[in-house]
Amino acid sequence: MKLQQIETWATVPPTGIGGTFWVIVRLTTDNGIQGIGECYGIPVSGDIACQMVEDTFERYIAGESPFNVETLFRRVYSAGFTQRPDVSMMGVFSGMEIAVWDILGKALNQPVYNLIGGQFHDRLRTYTYLYPKNSGDEGNPKNKGDDVYHDGDAAAERALDYIEMGFTAVKQDPTGPYSFQGGRELSLHELARSEYSVKRIREAVGDRADILFGTHGQMTTSSAIRLAKRLEPYDPLWFEEPCPPDQIQAIGKVASATTIPVAAGERLTTKQEFHECLKAGISILQPDIGRSGGIWETKKIFVLSELFNAQVAPHIYCGPIAHAAAAHVAFSSPSFLILETIQTEFHDNLLTRSLTWDHGYMLAPTEPGLGIELNVETILNHPYSSGGRLHLEMCNTPLDSNNQKKITEL
Repeated sequence: MKLQQIETWATVPPTGIGGTFWVIVRLTTDNGIQGIGECYGIPVSGDIACQMVEDTFERYIAGESPFNVETLFRRVYSAGFTQRPDVSMMGVFSGMEIAVWDILGKALNQPVYNLIGGQFHDRLRTYTYLYPKNSGDEGNPKNKGDDVYHDGDAAAERALDYIEMGFTAVKQDPTGPYSFQGGRELSLHELARSEYSVKRIREAVGDRADILFGTHGQMTTSSAIRLAKRLEPYDPLWFEEPCPPDQIQAIGKVASATTIPVAAGERLTTKQEFHECLKAGISILQPDIGRSGGIWETKKIFVLSELFNAQVAPHIYCGPIAHAAAAHVAFSSPSFLILETIQTEFHDNLLTRSLTWDHGYMLAPTEPGLGIELNVETILNHPYSSGGRLHLEMCNTPLDSNNQKKITEL
């Protein structure tokens, strides 16, 4: 059995929840078995991302046995004489590697988790971001009263909605905008807004749900510690990526200065970078399987975490294929903590068969491969336009620590 053909699509979720576009991959073997995968966050236009995937397939993967996962990884990891973690190439590879495991599961008539250690967990605990009840483009609230990102009262109300659905953990990031400049000192206004949001959510949910606090790497070390001290009375489950992802030692200093567990990893790739996180004292890893190297590399990240008494909470801000792939690794891994989950109509419509979510938990699939099937018609009905927005973008305006008007207007 050899990997013979590739198809790629860039598709656009109408609300922007999960990113501006998703890169979907389908591989076919010479005996007709098909597998699907998803690349995460390749930082170029969607059409160019697809070209990168197809070029990499022809150079390093076409004609190879799907069983030779280590060989495929090393070829792409070393592409162009790099041989180091590369966020773009690992995003390219991860989607194809996920499709390879889908093929292997179908060829062997087994769910993927049975091929990478077997089923350790009967079900997976899940969490959700607080999304507006009425979302417009790019997930922004249509109505001012639905601004769960900056209005603590709206966030608390929305948190209760998700608890009624069955979730036992919710995440919010009120510290934005996400600036390109690296770590900065948050203004007193931003610090107060963040504290108020967590306070209101805790008052609303009590001990029925954990609070997960995201920041997307906005702060200097000192600013992150200041914010952590404000949040500690409300006992969040984690404080996420408090400093930029190229400042792992700084994130480690924050971890040593707060009682809140510190999480990081959505913008990292391969076991090498996650090993640096663990050595720095980060106790919750957040690989995104569509970027971290795919199923086998992410499984290695889970195994590494066991050596540091740490846990893994896979990041999912993408489509349902990466979500399913992350679930399979989680089902097989003792150090799994919780899985990010996005529920939108478009996520559901992208598949003709999906994994089963039940009152806050993901149930293990029994079908071979990933246990999901692609709805190509939905993809074709939501195409990406050449030169459109990237999967995620940052604010390209410098911010300071004492300009409330500028910050609130962005």
